[in-house]
Amino acid sequence: MAKKNVNEMSFLDHLEDLRWHLIRATIGVLIGAVIAFVLVEFLFETIIFGPTEMDFPTYRGLCKMAQLFNFDSTFCNQEFPFTIQNRTVAGQFSAHIWTAIYAGFVIAFPYVIYQLWKFISPGMKNNERKNSRGFLLASSFLFFCGVLFGYYIVTPLSLNFLANYSVSDKIINEFDLSSVIAIVRSSALASGIVFQLPIVIFFLTKIGVVTPQILRKYRKFALVLVLILAAIITPPDLTSQVIVAIPILILYQVSIYISAVVVKRQKRAKGTRVSV
Repeated sequence: MAKKNVNEMSFLDHLEDLRWHLIRATIGVLIGAVIAFVLVEFLFETIIFGPTEMDFPTYRGLCKMAQLFNFDSTFCNQEFPFTIQNRTVAGQFSAHIWTAIYAGFVIAFPYVIYQLWKFISPGMKNNERKNSRGFLLASSFLFFCGVLFGYYIVTPLSLNFLANYSVSDKIINEFDLSSVIAIVRSSALASGIVFQLPIVIFFLTKIGVVTPQILRKYRKFALVLVLILAAIITPPDLTSQVIVAIPILILYQVSIYISAVVVKRQKRAKGTRVSV
């Protein structure tokens, strides 16, 4: 049966179309999850437990920087003062399943975005569709950059701070497996989502919700929000918050430029000359 024209589709037709795109996206995530589930040793020993070892690249780099300036740093310790434990019968199996699913989402992200694009693109004009061809590539690139940033920057800073934080020498750190996985997962995924900011601004500008003038006007408020966000996803030390805040501020500036380009193209298409 031929697919209906988007203008001829009813609300229920749109829902049915969305359902099939969601099903395809879910299948893509499940395939990625199966791959991650099979590669259990790489998934846990290398990815999840990588930031818990002091030979992790981030720790080595920060240790060299500390030694260069003659600073004493916990990044130069021989090992972390904690052990990882599992306290429930099905804890390891459950961790394996859910970690594989989250990893499957990361692996299948370009396909998930592709299905989203296939759903919304029929409702766009030809010139809008043409100007947005790089959406899939740009979104995937930003997402993976965010995941890498969260994994190699936010996660090590968080683990190092929390593992070495102590209120008493009488307390022994025995972190639960799910807690360690949660730090790695939330840091990577949260950063991946935050790095989608330019894409979000692009579409908000397209539909007229934001403009470059608005983004510039509320730049100071955005700075405060960025610092709050950095404080939420990082430990409460100034260095970590600054390191996380810098790329987010850069993304905000890039978003202003993208918004300006979109507005310029829209006015040019209407035959109005404008300088942005």
